[in-house]
Amino acid sequence: MSQEQKLIKIGSRDSQLAMIQTHHVRDHLLRINPNISCVIESMKTLGDKILDVSLSKIGSKNLFTKELEEALAQHCVHIVVHSLKDLPTSLPTGMIIGAVLKREDARDAVLVHPRFKGRKLAELPDGAVIGSSSVRRVAQLSRHYPGLVCESVRGNLNTRLRKLEQDDHYSAIVLAAAGVHRMGWKNKIVQYLESHECMHAVGQGALAVECLSSDEDTLSLLHSLCHTNTLLAAIAERTLMAALEGGCSAPVAATSKVGEWSITLKAGVWSLDGKEELTHEMTVCFPASGNTQPRLHGVYPSSNKYRSSVDRRIDTVLIN
Repeated sequence: MSQEQKLIKIGSRDSQLAMIQTHHVRDHLLRINPNISCVIESMKTLGDKILDVSLSKIGSKNLFTKELEEALAQHCVHIVVHSLKDLPTSLPTGMIIGAVLKREDARDAVLVHPRFKGRKLAELPDGAVIGSSSVRRVAQLSRHYPGLVCESVRGNLNTRLRKLEQDDHYSAIVLAAAGVHRMGWKNKIVQYLESHECMHAVGQGALAVECLSSDEDTLSLLHSLCHTNTLLAAIAERTLMAALEGGCSAPVAATSKVGEWSITLKAGVWSLDGKEELTHEMTVCFPASGNTQPRLHGVYPSSNKYRSSVDRRIDTVLIN
């Protein structure tokens, strides 16, 4: 490392998927900023350690972030990389999302046991067990596929795939398509769940980079990673989640679409058994001007030198 290079320490969970995602962020930073060097500090979070209890029963909203944010607070790392869907809408004091990267496929995907190769959920026999650790997925799948039985399956993606393919208990598992793609398992997907069957989690498919709000140099560095349309979608979805005070224990979902001059958000809330459903969709248009500087539920897309024409669209999402 030359004397001119700045060393950036990146915090990450130590699962294979988390490391793939963190390497993705690191590689983007290095391509755009040749005068930096990066090292990755990996660690386990509470959610990685407690595998015998369903996520909804653990009760914490920072299952996959606490240890990373502690390292950030102690200045052991400059930034931490998260799957945005794992990041609570309320961040610790002094921490913000410095960048939201371009979203991967936000849908959920179905993988099946080898004995059901090629079959979709509607083609599985009654009583087939579907593995998912998400109450959001369970509620929606129970509503649309009442003949199937949903049961919790925990562990990282490698563990869940092994439980599916090597054991005979699960007929299928449902995972975030983005994670399956990043793991290189796209050929294992037999079905993508569209929004009329299963709306995705808030922030699903996007990566977020968290840093200290006082670290202007790092904020400026992260600016180049931010994808405007994904940021706008993330703000809309996370504002919804914050208003509902939801988390991983609540069956809340959303889909959003950002156009050139508008954004459409559809949201849904279900009873745990999926029998009761409340959905709503709205579209708002972006005005021609705007000049406020909101704090965006943990997403603060700029310091004073990090504001752009996107301001008026951000303001519109929040006001409406």
